[in-house]
Amino acid sequence: MATRSTRKARKPAADTARPEAARAPAPAPADDWDSVALAPLSGRWLLAGRDGRLTAYARTEGGLLRWTERAPGGPDWSGPDLFPAPDLTDLAVGQGPDGYAHFVGRRRRRSPDAEGVTVTYHHAVQYQTGRPPAPWQDLGTLYRKPEMSHRGGPPAVAVDARGGAHVFVRNAGRGIHMKCQDAKGNWGDWEDLHGSKAFEGISAASTADGRVVLAAPGEKGISLWTRSAPGSSVDRGEDLPFLAQDGSSVALETAPGRFTHFWHAADGSGVLAHREGAGAHALGGGPASGAVAATRALVDGHDCTVLALRTVGGRTALAAYPTEHEAAGLWWTEIGEEGLESPALALDAHGRVVVASLGARGELLVNRQKDRAALSLGRWQRF
Repeated sequence: MATRSTRKARKPAADTARPEAARAPAPAPADDWDSVALAPLSGRWLLAGRDGRLTAYARTEGGLLRWTERAPGGPDWSGPDLFPAPDLTDLAVGQGPDGYAHFVGRRRRRSPDAEGVTVTYHHAVQYQTGRPPAPWQDLGTLYRKPEMSHRGGPPAVAVDARGGAHVFVRNAGRGIHMKCQDAKGNWGDWEDLHGSKAFEGISAASTADGRVVLAAPGEKGISLWTRSAPGSSVDRGEDLPFLAQDGSSVALETAPGRFTHFWHAADGSGVLAHREGAGAHALGGGPASGAVAATRALVDGHDCTVLALRTVGGRTALAAYPTEHEAAGLWWTEIGEEGLESPALALDAHGRVVVASLGARGELLVNRQKDRAALSLGRWQRF
């Protein structure tokens, strides 16, 4: 899909890494009327590219918005740039070990006979920081029967060690469907992973070596699926017997090949963490909405897990504790102003924690750790 703007597009830089990226048009600044972000993308919407620059992604009416650091470590950002994607909603983003950003969106359109709605899924890749995504690919519908094709939920995406995207969707039976790429980037068929009574807000993640995990909160707890290596079977794990808010879960690699899962308790009591062999830990934070954000950072030389959430009052709250030592305790501190949905966390090119959220007017808000000896932040910047 071409980039649309009434302003003159910038001349694209040379790109020999991927012919798909070279054929795509250069991004152009979005006009005022279509530059307002409606919500961040599902998944980790603040990503570090291979050149060290951070990129933030959001959806707007009719497209994908993107802000990009002008230099590794900031502080200045360009954007928002608009990449039109007509009728695509529920955009999700994922990133693999190769650093490429994969986008998946859901499109709902009325059938030609006007008797129903057809839901299709679409995929695009951004290969380099600051470059436009390649053209969108149509991934089709979950079912061949027209009467069932409208019942697919929002997508989640994770990327394996070979750079193959895995797309997960809550299906008509409230189980999970998956579609993934092989080593050459070719897409297989939609596969039913089964499951039951899942909510729509599922989440997917991958480890540094490309292991893929899916977490699906539901009426009976959190269902887990894992693919340990590209091309291997997708195995159903043991369900976590905890009720989570729809769309609140995130998985973080806290040791090589090992995930810790975080989510908002359904009763509003705060964040819970669970890791295989370690059980569940209550981390506080109180009532919140959206997904928990999580990353790891060195703070005063210690490996720490940093968490962020959106409080019921709309402000971002931040906390940290020594990685995999939940018993050490943590304290939540509210920062910033009222924002839209879930905040995001990432490390910049200098290893500093960066917190991002979308302001109430749809702009990007960014704060950065001042000193790696402490988790103290600077002033919020608005873009």
